[in-house]
Amino acid sequence: MKIIGLWALLLVLSYSLQTSLLTFVSFDGFSANLMLLLTVSVAFLCGHEKGVCFGFMAGLLQDATTGGYFGTAIFSYMTAGFVFGKFSVNLFREQSLLPVISSIPALALHFAITIAFLFLLGRQIDVIKFLKFDFWPTAIMQVVLAYPVHRLVLSLNEFSKKDRRKKF
Repeated sequence: MKIIGLWALLLVLSYSLQTSLLTFVSFDGFSANLMLLLTVSVAFLCGHEKGVCFGFMAGLLQDATTGGYFGTAIFSYMTAGFVFGKFSVNLFREQSLLPVISSIPALALHFAITIAFLFLLGRQIDVIKFLKFDFWPTAIMQVVLAYPVHRLVLSLNEFSKKDRRKKF
Protein backbone atom coordinates (compact mmCIF):
# COMPACT_ATOMS: atom_id res chain seq x y z
CA MET A 1 0.00 0.00 0.00
CA LYS A 2 2.94 2.29 0.70
CA ILE A 3 4.19 1.82 -2.87
CA ILE A 4 0.83 2.80 -4.38
CA GLY A 5 0.88 5.90 -2.20
CA LEU A 6 4.34 6.81 -3.48
CA TRP A 7 3.25 6.42 -7.11
CA ALA A 8 0.13 8.51 -6.41
CA LEU A 9 2.25 11.15 -4.70
CA LEU A 10 4.57 11.25 -7.72
CA LEU A 11 1.55 11.70 -9.98
CA VAL A 12 0.04 14.51 -7.92
CA LEU A 13 3.35 16.32 -7.39
CA SER A 14 4.18 16.09 -11.09
CA TYR A 15 0.80 17.48 -12.03
CA SER A 16 1.22 20.28 -9.50
CA LEU A 17 4.63 21.09 -10.94
CA GLN A 18 3.25 20.97 -14.49
CA THR A 19 0.41 23.35 -13.74
CA SER A 20 2.30 25.75 -11.50
CA LEU A 21 6.01 26.15 -12.15
CA LEU A 22 6.22 24.94 -15.73
CA THR A 23 3.70 27.55 -16.84
CA PHE A 24 6.36 30.18 -16.23
CA VAL A 25 8.64 28.52 -18.80
CA SER A 26 6.00 28.08 -21.46
CA PHE A 27 6.13 29.01 -25.13
CA ASP A 28 2.92 30.71 -26.22
CA GLY A 29 0.98 28.99 -23.47
CA PHE A 30 2.36 25.49 -24.11
CA SER A 31 4.76 23.83 -21.71
CA ALA A 32 6.11 20.34 -21.18
CA ASN A 33 3.63 17.58 -20.44
CA LEU A 34 5.03 15.79 -17.40
CA MET A 35 2.04 13.48 -17.19
CA LEU A 36 2.77 12.14 -20.66
CA LEU A 37 6.47 11.72 -19.85
CA LEU A 38 5.60 9.83 -16.67
CA THR A 39 3.17 7.59 -18.52
CA VAL A 40 5.74 6.72 -21.19
CA SER A 41 8.44 6.02 -18.60
CA VAL A 42 6.14 3.82 -16.52
CA ALA A 43 5.07 1.97 -19.67
CA PHE A 44 8.69 1.34 -20.69
CA LEU A 45 9.71 0.13 -17.25
CA CYS A 46 6.63 -1.79 -16.13
CA GLY A 47 4.91 -2.94 -19.31
CA HIS A 48 1.70 -2.06 -21.08
CA GLU A 49 -0.72 -3.10 -18.31
CA LYS A 50 0.74 -0.72 -15.75
CA GLY A 51 1.34 1.88 -18.46
CA VAL A 52 -2.36 1.87 -19.34
CA CYS A 53 -3.35 2.02 -15.67
CA PHE A 54 -0.96 4.88 -14.97
CA GLY A 55 -2.10 6.65 -18.15
CA PHE A 56 -5.70 6.34 -17.01
CA MET A 57 -4.93 7.86 -13.62
CA ALA A 58 -2.83 10.67 -15.12
CA GLY A 59 -5.47 11.44 -17.73
CA LEU A 60 -8.26 11.33 -15.16
CA LEU A 61 -6.39 13.78 -12.95
CA GLN A 62 -5.76 16.11 -15.87
CA ASP A 63 -9.26 15.89 -17.35
CA ALA A 64 -10.92 16.38 -13.98
CA THR A 65 -8.97 19.55 -13.22
CA THR A 66 -8.63 21.33 -16.56
CA GLY A 67 -12.25 21.67 -17.57
CA GLY A 68 -11.67 20.77 -21.22
CA TYR A 69 -13.30 17.93 -23.09
CA PHE A 70 -13.47 15.13 -20.57
CA GLY A 71 -11.84 11.91 -21.76
CA THR A 72 -9.35 13.18 -24.33
CA ALA A 73 -6.36 13.09 -21.96
CA ILE A 74 -7.51 9.77 -20.50
CA PHE A 75 -7.72 8.16 -23.92
CA SER A 76 -4.48 9.62 -25.25
CA TYR A 77 -2.46 8.73 -22.13
CA MET A 78 -3.90 5.22 -22.03
CA THR A 79 -3.05 4.79 -25.71
CA ALA A 80 0.50 6.04 -25.11
CA GLY A 81 0.86 3.69 -22.14
CA PHE A 82 -0.32 0.77 -24.22
CA VAL A 83 1.79 1.52 -27.32
CA PHE A 84 5.05 2.26 -25.51
CA GLY A 85 4.45 -0.53 -23.02
CA LYS A 86 4.18 -3.01 -25.91
CA PHE A 87 7.52 -1.75 -27.22
CA SER A 88 9.15 -2.33 -23.84
CA VAL A 89 8.91 -6.10 -24.19
CA ASN A 90 11.72 -6.25 -26.75
CA LEU A 91 13.89 -3.48 -25.34
CA PHE A 92 16.25 -2.89 -22.45
CA ARG A 93 13.99 -1.33 -19.86
CA GLU A 94 16.63 0.62 -17.99
CA GLN A 95 18.01 2.29 -21.12
CA SER A 96 17.73 6.02 -20.47
CA LEU A 97 18.06 7.28 -24.03
CA LEU A 98 14.93 5.51 -25.22
CA PRO A 99 12.39 7.64 -23.28
CA VAL A 100 14.18 10.78 -24.48
CA ILE A 101 13.88 9.66 -28.10
CA SER A 102 10.32 8.44 -27.66
CA SER A 103 9.11 11.66 -26.03
CA ILE A 104 8.51 13.23 -29.46
CA PRO A 105 6.47 10.31 -30.90
CA ALA A 106 4.50 10.17 -27.64
CA LEU A 107 3.75 13.88 -27.90
CA ALA A 108 2.79 13.46 -31.56
CA LEU A 109 0.43 10.62 -30.61
CA HIS A 110 -1.09 12.71 -27.82
CA PHE A 111 -1.60 15.71 -30.11
CA ALA A 112 -2.97 13.54 -32.95
CA ILE A 113 -5.56 11.99 -30.65
CA THR A 114 -6.50 15.40 -29.24
CA ILE A 115 -6.81 16.92 -32.72
CA ALA A 116 -8.89 13.94 -33.90
CA PHE A 117 -11.26 14.35 -30.95
CA LEU A 118 -11.57 18.08 -31.55
CA PHE A 119 -12.18 17.50 -35.26
CA LEU A 120 -14.87 14.94 -34.48
CA LEU A 121 -16.51 17.47 -32.18
CA GLY A 122 -16.67 20.00 -35.01
CA ARG A 123 -13.77 22.29 -34.13
CA GLN A 124 -11.66 23.65 -36.99
CA ILE A 125 -7.91 23.41 -36.45
CA ASP A 126 -5.12 24.76 -38.66
CA VAL A 127 -2.73 21.81 -38.47
CA ILE A 128 0.23 23.62 -40.10
CA LYS A 129 -0.02 26.53 -37.68
CA PHE A 130 -0.45 24.07 -34.82
CA LEU A 131 2.69 22.14 -35.76
CA LYS A 132 4.73 25.29 -36.24
CA PHE A 133 3.74 27.22 -33.14
CA ASP A 134 2.53 24.63 -30.65
CA PHE A 135 4.05 21.24 -31.33
CA TRP A 136 7.74 22.05 -31.76
CA PRO A 137 8.18 24.31 -28.70
CA THR A 138 6.44 21.68 -26.59
CA ALA A 139 8.54 18.91 -28.16
CA ILE A 140 11.77 20.70 -27.27
CA MET A 141 10.67 21.01 -23.65
CA GLN A 142 9.62 17.34 -23.64
CA VAL A 143 13.08 16.25 -24.79
CA VAL A 144 14.79 18.41 -22.16
CA LEU A 145 12.69 17.00 -19.31
CA ALA A 146 12.44 13.38 -20.50
CA TYR A 147 15.72 12.19 -18.97
CA PRO A 148 15.19 13.59 -15.44
CA VAL A 149 11.62 12.28 -15.38
CA HIS A 150 12.73 8.83 -16.53
CA ARG A 151 15.49 8.70 -13.91
CA LEU A 152 12.94 9.58 -11.23
CA VAL A 153 10.54 6.87 -12.40
CA LEU A 154 13.43 4.38 -12.66
CA SER A 155 14.54 5.04 -9.07
CA LEU A 156 10.97 4.74 -7.79
CA ASN A 157 10.52 1.51 -9.73
CA GLU A 158 13.73 0.06 -8.24
CA PHE A 159 12.59 1.11 -4.76
CA SER A 160 9.25 -0.61 -5.40
CA LYS A 161 11.00 -3.83 -6.41
CA LYS A 162 13.23 -3.77 -3.32
CA ASP A 163 10.28 -3.14 -1.02
CA ARG A 164 8.31 -5.96 -2.67
CA ARG A 165 11.25 -8.38 -2.22
CA LYS A 166 11.52 -7.55 1.50
CA LYS A 167 7.94 -8.65 2.12
CA PHE A 168 8.36 -12.07 0.52
